[in-house]
Amino acid sequence: MSVPERSGSDSAPAEFPAAPSAVQRLIAGLRQGAAFLVVGLIGLGVDAGTYNLLVFWGGEGVLYHAPIPAKIIAIAVATVVTYFGNKWWTFAHKQTDNPGREYLLYAVFNVVAIGLQLGCLGFSRYVLDLATPFWDNFFGTFIGQVVAVVFRYWAYGKFVFTGKTERS
Repeated sequence: MSVPERSGSDSAPAEFPAAPSAVQRLIAGLRQGAAFLVVGLIGLGVDAGTYNLLVFWGGEGVLYHAPIPAKIIAIAVATVVTYFGNKWWTFAHKQTDNPGREYLLYAVFNVVAIGLQLGCLGFSRYVLDLATPFWDNFFGTFIGQVVAVVFRYWAYGKFVFTGKTERS
């Protein structure tokens, strides 16, 4: 016994693929979020490693008495690493027609995020008077990164990587 064929009215036309289901969108969102977090963890390692080399290597590093410039350098190095990770992995499915706009917005939102991180480090160093490797890393790297990562994920998805989504 054969199953009768459905009429064409139940399915979307071939040139318009069906919209992804809620489960598919959730899985895609979780994958993108996980990729962003992995890139962020790599950036965190680069940030913390660079900062600690500059400030604490050998007891008192070359920028021991200049933690804010050291943090700016560390964040800048980590930003380069995370840009390419996000561009080529997290948001690889979004192709832009205007890469100059994308780079400019990425830089602008990173400056804001850097301000958030520096605010956390400055609060620790200059308000709470905590100047040890533990507290610099806790406030400047850990707390600062958490605040900056949440901001960056929102800003990148909303304003930076907004190109057309590739469909397979």
